[in-house]
Amino acid sequence: MTTTATANATVNYHVHKPERQAFELDADGIVGNLVSPELSAVKISVQDTRLAEIDVSFEQDSVEYAAFQTNVDVLNDEQSWQPMYDADVQRFLKTKLDIEEVVVFDHTVRIDDEKSDRKPARNVHSDYSKEGAQQRLIDLLGKTRAEEWALGHYAFINVWRPVEAEINSSPLGFILPASVEESDWILLDLIYPDRKGQILGLAANPSHQWVYRSKMKPDEAAFFNIFDNQGQSSIAHSALDMEENPVKHSVRKSIESRTVVRYRNT
Repeated sequence: MTTTATANATVNYHVHKPERQAFELDADGIVGNLVSPELSAVKISVQDTRLAEIDVSFEQDSVEYAAFQTNVDVLNDEQSWQPMYDADVQRFLKTKLDIEEVVVFDHTVRIDDEKSDRKPARNVHSDYSKEGAQQRLIDLLGKTRAEEWALGHYAFINVWRPVEAEINSSPLGFILPASVEESDWILLDLIYPDRKGQILGLAANPSHQWVYRSKMKPDEAAFFNIFDNQGQSSIAHSALDMEENPVKHSVRKSIESRTVVRYRNT
């Protein structure tokens, strides 16, 4: 059972190659079928922000933890929960950041079970390259509105939290941006059945400083920066292969909400 400020985990880093690499999602028309580039399993040490004398902030580190309140059951099979949960996510971000507008465009419920269509993402990555973020903004807002947003300050921000129960295994870990070299990043294509995007994978570097928050509960969330058009660092992240308490058996369930936000003019 994890009782110290530093824990051990395993993560899957990407590998530099001379050719362009890609993920193919729902490959061959099968939901949940993922074709992945080569990954390399690496053992790491990770600091627990709940126990360690380390403070992380969104402004400095591109990730922050905070209380999150909602009455929405996101495991409900019906889709009617989404508008209400969108409002909770929008309200949460507006209380934390100087944001004028929040567009919530995707929710991914991940369940760490072989039967799940969406399992925790076990590769060290960030969700958008610069080109991928710019194209996604157009996809979401249309060309005219995207051009208007691009004149100001916008960003893609994710909000992640447990659902149903406290996280005991496969918590979400982050690499503090200050410990990442530009050469660590690897451009990856993301191929969907109906569109193509770009993300960033990360290659291993012993200088990486990993952090996570232990035993997160459904009323806690991590919000983190994926792309910022004014240069705030994108943060690499991954599920960590580790357990808080090996005698406790529970399935990791979480929801990740993707947003694009427009900051107020300053």
